[in-house]
Amino acid sequence: MKQTIPTYDLTSITKHGILIERIEKKTISIEDNLFDKGIHRDSHYIFTFLESGRAKMMVDFKTIEARDSAVFFLLPGQVHEGILMEDVNGWFVAVKADLLPDTVRTVFEESLVDIQPVTIDENWIKKLNACAEMLQISYTEEMMATKEGFLVIQSLVNAFTGLYALIFLGENSPEISSESRAVQLTRQFRVLVRKEFKTIKSPSAYAEALNISRGYLTDVIREVTGKSAQYWIHQEILIEAKRLLSFTQLTVKEISYELGYSDHAYFSRLFSKVEGYPPSEFRYKTQK
Repeated sequence: MKQTIPTYDLTSITKHGILIERIEKKTISIEDNLFDKGIHRDSHYIFTFLESGRAKMMVDFKTIEARDSAVFFLLPGQVHEGILMEDVNGWFVAVKADLLPDTVRTVFEESLVDIQPVTIDENWIKKLNACAEMLQISYTEEMMATKEGFLVIQSLVNAFTGLYALIFLGENSPEISSESRAVQLTRQFRVLVRKEFKTIKSPSAYAEALNISRGYLTDVIREVTGKSAQYWIHQEILIEAKRLLSFTQLTVKEISYELGYSDHAYFSRLFSKVEGYPPSEFRYKTQK
């Protein structure tokens, strides 16, 4: 086991920050896993489109399974591992975060619900196939060598990922359609927590960063999510703690420092209070 969780980017594969592959009748077991990398993170987005077949993977301790015609995606930084693919046909697209339009990133990064595979119909299959095929055909060194060619590729990436955003919005429309001030603020808070959880620990500090009062923040977060602002801060801290406990050899003390706690005893107490047992026991349970 390593001292850190490996993080991969696309630079060793492509200098342009985009990878697109057609998958044909592919079957892979856990011995030859989905990305051939084992447990890891990626610094880019991954969009997987299944026309048919079955795929299963672990994403942040949850098993995600897609069957038949479905789409799913991974966010940068999520810890994952491919488990299996059975007779899969479809597309695999990886894109650097800074190449995605803000409107698309907003849909994925500011979601208030867990991300799960979404089943799609024949209409969506045709649209995704047409867009992916055009992107693959157009994505050449000659096209990327000119400003005009790059804009074509960027437009096709925007179209493909935009289709994903529309599918995901359609699946989660009750949550996303009510764009009240409270929902907007909750999204902003969740995004900020994901970025700053190692350095900012209190609802008061997040409220200050969002230019609102602590009381207003806590009331809004509880109204929209049913949980306190502190709960969401702790959740982000603890999911990263679990990743490090499960997939690295860092000591509990080193992990506490990595997460921004100078007092490792306090971190251990927090972990125990929220999870019901200490970090060392969690590590033992996940690694035995």
